[in-house]
Amino acid sequence: MILHADALTALRTLPDASAQTCVTSPPYYALRDYATDGQIGLEDSPEKYVARLVEIFREVRRVLRDDGTLWVVIGDSFAGSRGGRRDTERVCELPNGSTYKFSRPVSTYDIMRNSGDLPPKNLIGIPWMLAFALRADGWYLRQDIIWHKKNPLPESVRDRCTKAHEYIFLLSKSRHYYYDADAISEPCAKSTIKRIGRSPCRPDSRKRNANLPRYGGNQYTATPEAFYRTKSGNAYNYKPRRNKRSVWTVSTQAYRHAHFATFPPELIRPCILAGSRPGDVVLDPFFGAGTTGVVAVEEGRDYIGIDINAEYCELARKRIANAAQQLNVFGTGKIQQ
Repeated sequence: MILHADALTALRTLPDASAQTCVTSPPYYALRDYATDGQIGLEDSPEKYVARLVEIFREVRRVLRDDGTLWVVIGDSFAGSRGGRRDTERVCELPNGSTYKFSRPVSTYDIMRNSGDLPPKNLIGIPWMLAFALRADGWYLRQDIIWHKKNPLPESVRDRCTKAHEYIFLLSKSRHYYYDADAISEPCAKSTIKRIGRSPCRPDSRKRNANLPRYGGNQYTATPEAFYRTKSGNAYNYKPRRNKRSVWTVSTQAYRHAHFATFPPELIRPCILAGSRPGDVVLDPFFGAGTTGVVAVEEGRDYIGIDINAEYCELARKRIANAAQQLNVFGTGKIQQ
């Protein structure tokens, strides 16, 4: 289901505990103007921006099940800088007298990032301001995940590094929540698998590997069985996979029909796989081009998307329908005004 409305209004129409997880990326502070009344991101100060998001995510918490999770992709901004550009259509006259119509950023406008007493050029710290505010509002702040971009946008700066990361925050509604670690586990390195095969605590390897070096050196040679145990006292069950790390290297991926702030499907696939089961509902109150819906359909989940821009709603519907058709599970995505 896709709802065309502002996030807060639409969320208030949804019943309690009707979604399992929320995966979303709100408009970043003072970065872009989406030319839509009531949009988020152009507030007078970072504090007002964060306050609006806290109110929206408070409603998200109500909509989530008690074991639900929230995954927020969020970037930072610098104080006192100006940014943003609007994509408009322009007609260019060619030398032969004909015209060519194309869309490009032809007009810029100033968004002065008002950050109170913070001097210009300071990094505001928007992600952590939001994370701490959500925690104060009742969310459990479980983890910060680094989205490492292999192909970041170039920046014309000479007094700092080019930014190549953003944050993903994992928050939960309750202390105990649904999280499928196995669904997003990573393969171990070949060297690790080889080393595990030589482990002296494995019953089938003690005799044939008796003279091989052991983990921890000679200190644990006498009692390797005691060393190779978990905190609970159970023996390790070695597997060729490991728990997913907190730095995710995912290249940005443009979608030519959408605005330029879409996030790549492979960035949010782990969020959906870990935060929900097949058949669960995935919520995104800032739906945009519908990437969350596309991945949800591909992974056998349902979705609820909300966006204030009618064009994006229609774009998302077509994009999701195309993805579903390719999976031979085509449904009738509908937009509710």
